[in-house]
Amino acid sequence: MRRQVPLIITFVVGSILIVAVFIPHRPFSAYDEHFSMYFDIIAVFAFILGAGNLIKIHGNKIYRRARDWQYSIVTVVSFSIVLIIGLFKLGNPAGIAGAVDVEGSWFRYSYDHFFLPLSATMFSTLAFYVASASYRAFRAKSWQATILLATAFIILLGRTFIGHLATAWLPPSLGFLQVPLLANWIMAVPNLAGQRAIMIGISLGIISMSLRLLLGIERGYIGAETK
Repeated sequence: MRRQVPLIITFVVGSILIVAVFIPHRPFSAYDEHFSMYFDIIAVFAFILGAGNLIKIHGNKIYRRARDWQYSIVTVVSFSIVLIIGLFKLGNPAGIAGAVDVEGSWFRYSYDHFFLPLSATMFSTLAFYVASASYRAFRAKSWQATILLATAFIILLGRTFIGHLATAWLPPSLGFLQVPLLANWIMAVPNLAGQRAIMIGISLGIISMSLRLLLGIERGYIGAETK
């Protein structure tokens, strides 16, 4: 019975929210707002569980002196400092009643001067992995890879002044062959069509997974089956 209750709650709540989309009248019109409030309440406890799990995992790693346990110390210390600053709103010009991210607060300072630079650093390192993956993908081993390579080359040239200078001599009758215009056409027509196809596929996948959740076919969110 303990495993049936979450399935029933999921089915009832999911069905009501689906009906509320197609019948925007009372009482269904108020359900979306109410359930969103319940979600926020549950999310608070989820954040507490997540924080406890983070402390538990990295604490065990520090205690066992596991591989790279020094990084776990940095994680736990940084988490604890930001948590204390946020909970007690230290250095907040508006006091304990003010917003946690108000300009001039220690929390805002730590976000602007530590978190954002570190995030930018992490994303900047991805450029090297993207370049490596692009090199492997763009090697013309097949006609599909050749098309991909030629398309990428046109778009790269179209975003620089070199592409404009290389095809500026073309007559007006062949103006559509200018690299910048050709790059814009590729982005606006074939690329957009591919994006829409991907979004349609994602939407169908979301619908399929939602039906599996509502009907109780997918039960991974309530844990493994016990025999």
